Amino acid sequence: MRVGKQIFAAVVMTAMACFTAHGQVDAQLTQYWAVPAYYNPAATGLTDFIHISAGARLQWVGVRHAPMTFMALGDMPFKFFNRRWGTGVVLQQESMGLYKSVHAHAQLSWKKKMLGGTLSIGIQPGMINQTFDGSLVILPEGDEAHQATDDAIPLNTVSGTAFDISGGVMFTHKWFWASASVAHITAPTITMKVENDEEKQYEFDAGRIYYFMAGSNIPIKNTLFEVIPSVMVKSDFQFWQAEATARVRYNKFLSLGVGYRYQDAVSFMVGADYKNFFLGYSYDYTTSAIRTSGGSHEVFLQYNVKLDMGEKNRNSHKSIRIM
Repeated sequence: MRVGKQIFAAVVMTAMACFTAHGQVDAQLTQYWAVPAYYNPAATGLTDFIHISAGARLQWVGVRHAPMTFMALGDMPFKFFNRRWGTGVVLQQESMGLYKSVHAHAQLSWKKKMLGGTLSIGIQPGMINQTFDGSLVILPEGDEAHQATDDAIPLNTVSGTAFDISGGVMFTHKWFWASASVAHITAPTITMKVENDEEKQYEFDAGRIYYFMAGSNIPIKNTLFEVIPSVMVKSDFQFWQAEATARVRYNKFLSLGVGYRYQDAVSFMVGADYKNFFLGYSYDYTTSAIRTSGGSHEVFLQYNVKLDMGEKNRNSHKSIRIM
């Protein structure tokens, strides 16, 4: 039974690694609407607040070596040559199987008011570090398909770093927002090396991936309720994934929502806004073939600090969640 579990975990992690090698470097987030700047640098500096976010996602709880993601984001507006700009940072650490990645990116966006809203164009340069712990590789004994001396399988820890750049555009209005972005524009190849051994090298491809997101808020007349729908579609033109979310918020304080990720999961979420804080939690019930897990858990904590930008902020909501 133990061997069977190891084989199952290996198959799952291999499939995940193959998908990752073709471009799925970014984390899968159910609360994507809470941190749009993670997927699009154009979402920085849209309001007169410093936004600080920290979050964690535990995916497929119960599956050994399943993805675990931890991240921190921050962004703020500023003025330069009488023009509004936005800046931010994104830090992420993710472990998946025997892989571990660390992302560090800076963000810059330019703003222009038009069509009753704001057009934002952003760029995100940074670095991706990838590590593979080959010391934990277990090769089956007595299996003719595997060789203990196979150079294609690193048996030591290998790591490498590559420059990465992403970009996007976003349009925000009082009642809706829409975002399009491209992550890993240069599709960098990360060359992983064994320490003190330049001859053994392994490559990891951070493929280009495209994102589209949109959302709105719909007040329910004569009530304190509002409906907040949103969608996200991502693709690398080999694989694609789409999800839709619908939340209901009461008195700009408590929100409840459900979501559906096509052929993958049904999600349930709850959030609360109190003064300058937001706390959000989501649970994914897996509907794909990986049904032996305890689902996926995700939590985000955000803090907003008001800035004096010297003019009235027409977008008076506290964050890009269209609050």
